[in-house]
Amino acid sequence: MKIAVVGTGYVGLVTGTCFAETGNTVICVDIDRTKVEKLASGKITIYEPGLELLFERNLKQERLSFTTNLEEGIRDAKIIFLALPTPPGEDGSADLKYILGVAEDLGPLLKEYTVIVDKSTVPVGTADKVRTRIALKSKVKFDVVSNPEFLREGVAVEDFMKPERVVIGTNSTAARKVMETLYAPFVRQGNPLVFMDERSAELTKYAANSFLATKISFMNEIANLCELVGADVDSVRKGIGTDSRIGKRFLFPGIGYGGSCFPKDVQALEKSSTDFNYDFKILKAVMDVNSEQKTKLIPRIKDYFKGELKGKVFALWGLAFKPHTDDIREAPALYNIEELLKEGAIIKAHDPESMENVKRLLGEKIAYCETPYEAAQGADAVFIATEWPEFRTPDFERLSSIVKNKVIFDGRNLYDLPLMKELGYTYYSIGRETIYGK
Repeated sequence: MKIAVVGTGYVGLVTGTCFAETGNTVICVDIDRTKVEKLASGKITIYEPGLELLFERNLKQERLSFTTNLEEGIRDAKIIFLALPTPPGEDGSADLKYILGVAEDLGPLLKEYTVIVDKSTVPVGTADKVRTRIALKSKVKFDVVSNPEFLREGVAVEDFMKPERVVIGTNSTAARKVMETLYAPFVRQGNPLVFMDERSAELTKYAANSFLATKISFMNEIANLCELVGADVDSVRKGIGTDSRIGKRFLFPGIGYGGSCFPKDVQALEKSSTDFNYDFKILKAVMDVNSEQKTKLIPRIKDYFKGELKGKVFALWGLAFKPHTDDIREAPALYNIEELLKEGAIIKAHDPESMENVKRLLGEKIAYCETPYEAAQGADAVFIATEWPEFRTPDFERLSSIVKNKVIFDGRNLYDLPLMKELGYTYYSIGRETIYGK
């Protein structure tokens, strides 16, 4: 099948590459000429485990190609995916200018029946708007389908190739048949294609991400309460996680969620609710909790150093909003950097993948180190902001020999309390007892 994917960001590149992997001919379209030239020459523009191998294979076998020309990209395409950014506006609403702009451009270019698919995360009613924009200038029949993505950064290829479910919003029999054929190779093990109307599909994506964000914020509230009453959040987490109605996932407390989806989607759903005169109280609380949680450790840092942070050096382990990605959007690390720099602190940071992205944002305001130990050399304290696997079992003996103080501020609860006590570290975490070193 001939497929066009408009937009070569995170969603667009993963979508195009994975569809090519199942034998489709995919052309990806983007207005960024520099990015298109890089991709066409075999240079992948995002970090995502497992994607580069598929990208290179399908590029070599000419099932995957790139262009800046929309007319060329959609020529003979049976399906056109819109994988364009929907950045939040000042009021929290999703900005649809890119999607609606392309929709308007598509109208006069369509030559035969085509299925237009909204792959981006969009508010309820967007499919109707896209349909109207295309119809203004189109002389052929077409259908607009909502097909939200549920990709987790770090495991996006696995999520796409073996999805738990595929949500497809359409009331068209013809479009349904096309989408069933397209996704058949991905659901051979019996995972469902869930068909519904377009508006329900659009809301499903926001509902899913907002629920998971709520789960995280709820657990962070429990962690904060644990500290006050003398309970251990790890024990509570295990106790409730074994309840099948609750489940084990998204129960780990920390310094809040970030990334490209949860913050934006929660905000957009709350704004959509307001537009329909509905007061979504829970989502407001979720956003408030997460905002406060991101800098949860800053007061403890100030207490430890008796309010004097000027000139203090912090080894910051982790910059990405989560492990296995280079994405720094809404990363808690950035909020803590901002607070520490305000106090005159010095930051030496290490992250396996996202340091270049942070450098483009912050420049030389902080130092960038090739290893976590380089960051820790001569530091006054270690601050853990991202739970990368390489941070889970460091050489503590080596670490204690190169830091000025054996103190760790752990925003991701990586280490066992008995171990920290045995090693003589002063150890601050989330929702657990503070360990005071020897």
